[in-house]
Amino acid sequence: MHNDKIQNVLITGGSGFIGINLASALLKTGYKVKVLVRRTSNLKYLNNLNVEYRFGDLFNKDSLQQAIEDCDMVFHTAAVVAMWKGKEEQQYQTNVIGTRNIAEVALKSGIKKFIHTSSIATLGWKQDGLLIDENTQFNQNKNLTYNYTKFLAEKEILSYVDKGLPAVIVNPSIIIGPGDYNFHGGALIKRLKNKTIPFYFDGGINIAFIDDVVNGHINAAYYGKVGERYILGGHNLTIKEALYQIAEIIGVSPPHYKISTRLIKAISKFFDLYSTIFKTRPLISSDLAAYIGKNFWVNSEKAIKELNYKITPFDEAVRNTYNWYFQEGLI
Repeated sequence: MHNDKIQNVLITGGSGFIGINLASALLKTGYKVKVLVRRTSNLKYLNNLNVEYRFGDLFNKDSLQQAIEDCDMVFHTAAVVAMWKGKEEQQYQTNVIGTRNIAEVALKSGIKKFIHTSSIATLGWKQDGLLIDENTQFNQNKNLTYNYTKFLAEKEILSYVDKGLPAVIVNPSIIIGPGDYNFHGGALIKRLKNKTIPFYFDGGINIAFIDDVVNGHINAAYYGKVGERYILGGHNLTIKEALYQIAEIIGVSPPHYKISTRLIKAISKFFDLYSTIFKTRPLISSDLAAYIGKNFWVNSEKAIKELNYKITPFDEAVRNTYNWYFQEGLI
């Protein structure tokens, strides 16, 4: 990667899982990294990095203008990631309106490259056995708020591409790795360790490693084509395969009982009510249950060819993630 022309980088969502790791990687290659954070952000994992804090939020364009000043490139990683009920309005405001605001300010500021962190959740379902790629059209239920708001965010970015914003979209899958202190992708590891996954069910997922996803972001800034999407995936696994392989790697017993798709979708309705009342993450939600019985498997070949994207072996990714949780006292 070359940084002879681009020196100053702004990361939105800098205190998040991707943001922390991205900041660290960019610093190691000599970039000056600014991170957009709120006064209430958890800065624990940023405080050890030589980053410059630029306080503001996605709803205040003046603060965005100040944050982006003297920056050549923006990595927009900020989003509300919640696959459960109770955060619909917050997700729309942050994921859609916030994206529109930062794109508008970036365009006016003459940013050289804008990397938008999207998700494979913006892509559509395919029949079992067929891999999802960048051309798979969104065909999901609009009630899946995270998926739909991230899809709308992509449309915002593409509308600004039409106006001249040099933006590239990256679509990571489920991510595990050091820095995931909120246990987004790492929830499977935590729950297996705590023995709170009593069963498995039909369906398939794709799990990527944070180092690979970060490198995909950085390479997208240099080799990605403006207006294009790039899936940053990892390993396609059935739910059973994922649980059994993770359990073996971290030394616990996997769940041995299979629950039917119909039953778990019914149970998810109860947990929806729970999360709506208590504003907390449930064991299972109807948003997550929508994936059950389907294989959400992706093809990362475009990123491999155009971005030199690499995929870390699954056992290595899980082991590194688990070791970090253990060292941090989180598991």
